Amino acid sequence: MDQGERERRLSDRCRLYLISPPKLSAANFLGPLKEALSGGDVASFQLRLKNVSDDEIRRAADTLRPAVQAHNAAFILNDRPDLAAELGCDGVHVGQDDASYSEARRLMPNGIVGVTCHDSRHLAMEAGEAGADYVAFGAFFPTQTKEPKTSADIELLKWWGEMMVVPCVAIGGITVANARPLVEAGADFLAVAGGVWDHPDGPEAAVKGFNSLLA
Repeated sequence: MDQGERERRLSDRCRLYLISPPKLSAANFLGPLKEALSGGDVASFQLRLKNVSDDEIRRAADTLRPAVQAHNAAFILNDRPDLAAELGCDGVHVGQDDASYSEARRLMPNGIVGVTCHDSRHLAMEAGEAGADYVAFGAFFPTQTKEPKTSADIELLKWWGEMMVVPCVAIGGITVANARPLVEAGADFLAVAGGVWDHPDGPEAAVKGFNSLLA
């Protein structure tokens, strides 16, 4: 992915950043994923699998990546820049306990590299100054997807937007019903898992709802 494409995908308008459930059968999940993608604009999809083997990650990526990239969305792998580079992913997302930003950038020199920064202004500024393509703050709301390490305040998004040009991602318990304050505060992306996959009317309706809000 060249610089122009990366800049296009990391645009000014707040956009949707889908995150997979932590456990899934790729064959069974492909249908819901395609439904979500058909619901409207999606900037990126992160494959975030926990407590699975490398081969399971490989199989899931090979099954799901073509659908995401066909939608012109970025396919991002969580935690593993080595596998992201091997599997032709568009980027990688690393947490504070995963590979370092420098290692991720070394392995993905032309890809998107995002960094979890929890509720820390210091960590976010370090990541932004190092060259991260985005920083992720959260959790903003209670979430069942994972046990959040921190709780972030919406004011953090406003501060970041005034201080830095690096895009920020808001994450943690985000739904169509509670997302508006995050958008108004300046989030560049809304990272959503359960708010799409567990939507009562299905993932396509959820993505349509988010896009109506973001428009």
